[in-house]
Amino acid sequence: MKKTLLVSHSEQSAALLSQLLRSEGYVDIVTSYSAYNARELTDEAFDLICINAPLSDENGIALARHFAAVTRASVVIIVPQKSADEVNDLLTGHGVLVIAKPINRHLFHHYLQFADCFRTRLLRVEQENEKLKHMVEDLKIIDRAKLLLVTCLNMSEEQAHRYLEKQAMDQRTSKKEVAKQVIRTYEN
Repeated sequence: MKKTLLVSHSEQSAALLSQLLRSEGYVDIVTSYSAYNARELTDEAFDLICINAPLSDENGIALARHFAAVTRASVVIIVPQKSADEVNDLLTGHGVLVIAKPINRHLFHHYLQFADCFRTRLLRVEQENEKLKHMVEDLKIIDRAKLLLVTCLNMSEEQAHRYLEKQAMDQRTSKKEVAKQVIRTYEN
């Protein structure tokens, strides 16, 4: 279920946009009527943040930038036609999708599909980034263990490498776990 934050200046426009969002499969909708109140919801995990600008307490641009910077949600801002190009120039670099009013239902559908695709790709890149971070941390531990074997047991780097691999195979564990054992043994 896709969770959405809808920020709008009036109940009437929020009701119309909620109906449109529900027709697109966004059924869990949290509504806020000011930028100030919306910012208080920053810690919640939303899939989509839809800002119907202008808001009662600001034009919505700063709020869109804020959410684009601090959340993983797709951020969409709906602005009057006359300012759409200017707002687009201000927000595209921040990863915010700008939609001009009046909203065309067919285009809105495609905008939301694009936002969902973009969010999916972003999450995939973040997962890959996390995986790489873990690999780097593992390599640091293994390299520290190799250095200890080289300095404490006078092994060559190649011998230390082979030692860690052989111990991992013999113990049916990872090189990282063997490296941790070496570190515990020789760092104290």
